[in-house]
Amino acid sequence: MTVSKNDPAVRAFRDTLGMFPTGVTVITARAPSGEPVGLTVSSFNSVSLAPPLVVWSLSGHLPSVPVFENAAVYAINILAEDQQDISRRFASRGEDKFAGLAFTEGLDGVPLLAGCCAWFECRQYARHPGGDHIVFIGEVARFERDATKKPLLFQGGAYQRLA
Repeated sequence: MTVSKNDPAVRAFRDTLGMFPTGVTVITARAPSGEPVGLTVSSFNSVSLAPPLVVWSLSGHLPSVPVFENAAVYAINILAEDQQDISRRFASRGEDKFAGLAFTEGLDGVPLLAGCCAWFECRQYARHPGGDHIVFIGEVARFERDATKKPLLFQGGAYQRLA
């Protein structure tokens, strides 16, 4: 059963979920062609410390779903509070989201965005259907953080900053 995101009950559910502040991430991978792919995701959390597992979800209707389903490795880039423009860029339907953007290559060439407050390089561990989304569980192979930066937050339909 497909329900419109404009349905009043769906909108009320989204607005209520939006009261919970979340960090903002950009998940990146490489397409089979080698092209970098990325998208903004706020549904990210830890699952397990041993082994180190994280979870995130992706709307099942997006064209990038097959890339992430088939990627052996992907990166979770935790955006810093000054990276709202990057969040918007990767949330858009723009063609080349990486044009002019600084990044380095991690495991298997996965893009690691410059200026983030943390990065998790993950190997595909599991994925499951979850309603209109696909739930991805990644095993963290490497991670890094920049403790001098604060994370970008999203709550109530707007970007927020830590006090």
